[in-house]
Amino acid sequence: MSALNEIIHQPARLRIMAALNALDPKQQVEFSYLGKLLKLTDGNFGAHLQTLEKAGYIKIEKAFVDRKPRTYISASSKGRHEFHDHTLALEEILKGKIPG
Repeated sequence: MSALNEIIHQPARLRIMAALNALDPKQQVEFSYLGKLLKLTDGNFGAHLQTLEKAGYIKIEKAFVDRKPRTYISASSKGRHEFHDHTLALEEILKGKIPG
């Protein structure tokens, strides 16, 4: 049985990774758009992003658009791989493949 990923398994981080994995690998999403989509406060969202970035699962890029700061987020290849493995583990649990 595949193991659940403790970093991704937390509900808000699972939702973040699911949203980012729905994008094409080279696509990014803007911080405020994704936070609103997932209905997370900026502080809570930012804390979860820090955890995912520290693990190497996401990339965060900052830029200025019309002199306004913007933060863009994307899933890294490592993050996509870890998310895939995590979803396989969830599928095994749902299919009743629980060790014991």
